[in-house]
Amino acid sequence: MHNITPYSSPVYFIYLLLLLLPIIIGLYNGKRYRVYETLATVVILITAFFGGNMSQGISLIAYILFEMLLVLSYLRYRTKENSKNNFWVFFWAVVLAIIPLVFVKLDPLLQNPTISLFAFMGISYLTFKSVEMIMEIRDGAIKEVKPWEFIRFLLFFPTITSGPIDRFKRFQKDVLKVPTREEYVEMMKTGTHRLMLGFLYKFIIGYVFGTLMLPKVEALAMSYRDSGPLGLSWWVLAYMYVYSMYLFFDFAGYSLFAVGISNFMGVKTPMNFNQPFRSHNIKDFWNRWHMTLSFWFRDFIYMRLMFFMMKKKLIKSRITMANIGYLALFLIMGFWHGETWFYIVYGLFHAGAMISNDAWLRFKKKHRKSIPHNKFTEAFAIFLTFNIVCFSFLIFSGFLNTLWFN
Repeated sequence: MHNITPYSSPVYFIYLLLLLLPIIIGLYNGKRYRVYETLATVVILITAFFGGNMSQGISLIAYILFEMLLVLSYLRYRTKENSKNNFWVFFWAVVLAIIPLVFVKLDPLLQNPTISLFAFMGISYLTFKSVEMIMEIRDGAIKEVKPWEFIRFLLFFPTITSGPIDRFKRFQKDVLKVPTREEYVEMMKTGTHRLMLGFLYKFIIGYVFGTLMLPKVEALAMSYRDSGPLGLSWWVLAYMYVYSMYLFFDFAGYSLFAVGISNFMGVKTPMNFNQPFRSHNIKDFWNRWHMTLSFWFRDFIYMRLMFFMMKKKLIKSRITMANIGYLALFLIMGFWHGETWFYIVYGLFHAGAMISNDAWLRFKKKHRKSIPHNKFTEAFAIFLTFNIVCFSFLIFSGFLNTLWFN
């Protein structure tokens, strides 16, 4: 038996929906079968993580136990009487929470497989959840977490491998109640729509761009790399657009599956994409693209860094603070994707785009009367943003590394 990647084939959904049938019947009749939900989760986790040599499954168990001990220990510290809310206790709790992910990310760079004890699908998204809980425990937003609630939150199987990233309090609100029949019927309609749209995105449009077109365009771009400076040709431009379409439809399709299955389980997992290629500027793009990740980075890195700099009065200029925040935020995002030059440049590119966008918005505000605003300028803004984003995806794809160095 091999590991079965969630949502990897249409056949997977047949078995998944059969497994979900008792949950659906129960919720429709106003009951949540918690024991069966646990059993269904165990079955899905076994198929996804315990096939082959079982190393992923063992790593997952070790990781969950480690993070649970850490989060619950920090919760106990914060809720004990006269807790001082010491910054360094919080700091080291966060550091310890991300150490397994750091090991996994460093492994390809160091070429030392022995350090990847926690290498399994979805470790990044589980780490985001754990760190979110530590930060909200420090803020006082989370005051109580039972061990099985922590496990249920991290191991919610529709989103375990690639998100979307939910928040603990929002998730708890859904799983602790049973929706009315009318609410659940509406959730089933919405979930079905999202599943069908996900099939269209991932298995049809994503297949056309990713399987049929992308290899051919890549081969043509490589064959023409001696025809222009830096190996560039019109086929590289074609690769940029084809890869961007594949990346969106494949990932958005997966996210729609995760949200749709969540709806069948009576959970309103937040959406991850909101027509990102209709964005008017790069900031609007990050409010539409992989939203749960971008909002997580905004809330738990950018905003906290801004607050820290303001509290310590490190920098007087708010513009300079914002620019430093963008550089830090997108550098971290780049390193999170991997320790290769194209991921780092991708992060720096988006930081520069955000800084430039803010500068343009400040200029536009000062010269509002002299700068036209109409349907043409809106269309141009969407067109420009789309091309800037697609160029960043060309960097992200790693194709330029292949074109120039291999």
